[in-house]
Amino acid sequence: MSSGSQNPTLGEAASGFLASLSAEEGGKSQQAVYGFVRWYSWGRPFTQLTAHEVANYAEKLSLTQTTYAQNLEIIRAFLVYARKRGWSKTSLATHLKIKKTKARLPSAGRRDLSPTSLTKQGYAKLEAELANLKNKRHQLIDEIRKAAADKDFRENAPLDAAREQQGHVEGRIMELEEALKSATIIEERQKPSLKVSVGDSIVLSDIVSGEERRYTIVSPREVDPSRGRISNNSPTGKALLGRAQGEIVEITAPLGRLKYQIKQIER
Repeated sequence: MSSGSQNPTLGEAASGFLASLSAEEGGKSQQAVYGFVRWYSWGRPFTQLTAHEVANYAEKLSLTQTTYAQNLEIIRAFLVYARKRGWSKTSLATHLKIKKTKARLPSAGRRDLSPTSLTKQGYAKLEAELANLKNKRHQLIDEIRKAAADKDFRENAPLDAAREQQGHVEGRIMELEEALKSATIIEERQKPSLKVSVGDSIVLSDIVSGEERRYTIVSPREVDPSRGRISNNSPTGKALLGRAQGEIVEITAPLGRLKYQIKQIER
């Protein structure tokens, strides 16, 4: 099914709208349009979108977003375009109104936007991933345009696959942008810390066996068990934070309570 049919999916309609814009305008509009489409499901037929849902969409967004009004204007343009293409029988754009007072956001289905503490390495890693995904975004747009050139849309597997992947990429881009925007970078201190904090590497010695373990405490986004990088929200991370070298700590594990001595704190 193509964006040229009379009953495209929301994802197909969005791709058709963005393709009708200049490269510059398409780039500026993409995030707002895809955010709207993902809210109601990428593969949902456009004809199933109701005026009531459109009217409520503005209430689901946060007024704290600096691009709030701009995003709604972009989505309104998308709905006007859809009306002109005959994808909706009513003018859905008239139901998309800017709210005057901030509404309480529903908790279900929304991402946690609370500030995240990241090491410099962790921040750089997220930046690199974001840059890579933005490059991939352009590649996927080209793939979609090439696949859309196939007139037989009923069994166009490459087109369907590219659009599905595009939805995942756009979702991850938004997630990374939000994370980086709200992140605070853990500054490296010149003097060794007397207390364990996020970003530190700790050498522990098992009180019973004498076996040593090394952990690095990081934010949840930087966890990598294979490298000993544990979350500051994990039981071990919580037990270690704020403790000093030489102290005995107890950690609750599936096999029971384990006792370790903090042998060394490294930065």
